[in-house]
Amino acid sequence: MATTEKSILSRIYIVGLVLLVIALAIIVKIINIQFVDGDMYRAKAEQRIFKNDTIPSNRGNLYDANGQLLATSISKYDIRFDAVAPNDEDFKSLVGPLSDSLARKLNRTKSYYTKKLRAARSNRNRYMLIAKNLDYGDYINIKSFPLFNKGPYRGGIIVEQRVVREHPLGKMAERIVGYDRPGSAPVGLEGAFAPFLRGSDGVRQKQKISQNQWKPISGANEIEPQDGYDVYTTIDVNMQDVAHHALLEQLEYFEAEHGTAVVMEVATGEIKALSNLGRGKSGKYYEKRNYAVWESHEPGSTFKLMSVVAALEDKVVDTSTVFDTRGGKISFYGRNVADSKYGGYGKISVARAFEVSSNTALVQMVTDNYRGKDNAERYVDRLYSMGLNKKLDLPIAGEGVPMIPHPDDANWSGISLPWMAYGYGLKVTPLQTLTFYNAIANNGVMVKPRLIREVRSKDQLIERYDRAIINPSICSQETVDKVKVMMENVVRRGTADNLYSESFSMAGKTGTCQLDYGRKDKELAYIASFSGYFPADEPKYSCIVVIHRPKKSKGYYGNIVAGPVFKKIAQKIYANNPMLDEVLMPEIAPDEIEKSQDNFYAQVQTTSNKIPNLKGMDAMDAVVLLENLGARVILKGKGKVRDQSKAPGTRVKINDLITLTLS
Repeated sequence: MATTEKSILSRIYIVGLVLLVIALAIIVKIINIQFVDGDMYRAKAEQRIFKNDTIPSNRGNLYDANGQLLATSISKYDIRFDAVAPNDEDFKSLVGPLSDSLARKLNRTKSYYTKKLRAARSNRNRYMLIAKNLDYGDYINIKSFPLFNKGPYRGGIIVEQRVVREHPLGKMAERIVGYDRPGSAPVGLEGAFAPFLRGSDGVRQKQKISQNQWKPISGANEIEPQDGYDVYTTIDVNMQDVAHHALLEQLEYFEAEHGTAVVMEVATGEIKALSNLGRGKSGKYYEKRNYAVWESHEPGSTFKLMSVVAALEDKVVDTSTVFDTRGGKISFYGRNVADSKYGGYGKISVARAFEVSSNTALVQMVTDNYRGKDNAERYVDRLYSMGLNKKLDLPIAGEGVPMIPHPDDANWSGISLPWMAYGYGLKVTPLQTLTFYNAIANNGVMVKPRLIREVRSKDQLIERYDRAIINPSICSQETVDKVKVMMENVVRRGTADNLYSESFSMAGKTGTCQLDYGRKDKELAYIASFSGYFPADEPKYSCIVVIHRPKKSKGYYGNIVAGPVFKKIAQKIYANNPMLDEVLMPEIAPDEIEKSQDNFYAQVQTTSNKIPNLKGMDAMDAVVLLENLGARVILKGKGKVRDQSKAPGTRVKINDLITLTLS
């Protein structure tokens, strides 16, 4: 009996000891959670209940040279309703007036909203959608409705803001305007100047109210987003429109694969228009790639200008030096160089050979005078000295790398020199070619192509981009004067005589380059090009047009395919002057350019906060423009702007209310 009792007592002690150990372990764990790991667990709990939501900043605006919008950010608002937040008294008394206001604003019936709001209250829906994609004016209006005007806690209104990027020009200049998207490589001006345009994001705290549903804790942001800076480009919307449509018309007619057209201001290097169009699977053309900047290819006969300049500078020929075209065909190591004219041109001078684009004469000009490795090096080094082997170091990404072979290269062969003489066996981009032609128009001064003028924060200048000189003199003035005459004669009496006009002077060089030559698996195709400047006597703008793979049955020569685009662009820009409301720059000497740009830009800035004439403009474009001036907009009707409540030229103040009547 005593033994049994002792055994039971021992078991009780053991159980008690185990329970004590468990109790101590629990106490230790509680203490550990409370004082050691407490912060970690509290943070995890808060992460499940609260989160910091990023509020994207408004990107800065992208403007053209005259202050017209190329890209802008617009805030859009979604309105939701927390049906649990209002008390019973407020909900019952104000659900009717709220439904009535919503019905009138959003074109639904009062009964529709009454039923919807009561159902949300009954189902304890804390995230009911009221409206999406509202502009600022509509958001402010709805926010003032009965019940909603009591705020998020008493009225249940939930406002979610997001930023949408709009391009007023639509698809035109889409590639050069570009984009800056998370997870994608930066493209165009939007990508190149993203650090200025982006600004800094804000933070808003949200609370979880149900599975995958969060609502803002308050109406205020923890950190307010800071808007990005505005970037002013050199692009002229009116010139861009001319270039775009001239190129598009020709691409469609010749059923070409793709093409590009670039217009540059001679003295400053400012790019005024840059159009890149490629054919999609549907057969329609759109801005697929920035061909002018990216596509490095054999230029063909437009490179003859570089060869002639090199030979004149090295004084191995003069414009009067004569070469025999030898019946229109010569051979190098079993490979033929032929003229487009059957039988050749007989004996002709260098100047005339350039005008008629004789391959045989100009190839002999190079091979006869640069024979042997040392002389070939002299020719190539001359090309290098003019900057033809270097990238332009543009701010936008994706510039093609020029390829100019050198005699020391492993792949240099007996046909390298003759092929280079007329634009084969080497590669440059259209913009690199244009930069050289622009230097000739600019009396030998090679300026860097420029796409940007200034970065501003409202009226404050952040950074200015001035004219940059790549090479102050690519060749002597004597050589410049000689090749200018030759280029003008190309249009007067040479390969581009079909472009000649007595009332308007142009100078340039045609190019017709073969593609897929020497390949049996592909049919021979062509690149048609024309590069030059206008007017010929006092060059104001340079321009290049390059069109790839036109339909051969319709034509493929540079003067037929690319030349007419050049002519149309030149005449519309200079002769017809399509620019509206332009702040004209006076005629200025090169050394006064930057000073005059300041005056010009100041004039643009003083008009940038005035209401323009919006009549005839699409409603969306008009709203974009006015909201970026700080105004609030009310639209009446649908369609285009018929009338505006404030006259054109009126200065805009922040939150000014402007009514647009549409038809």
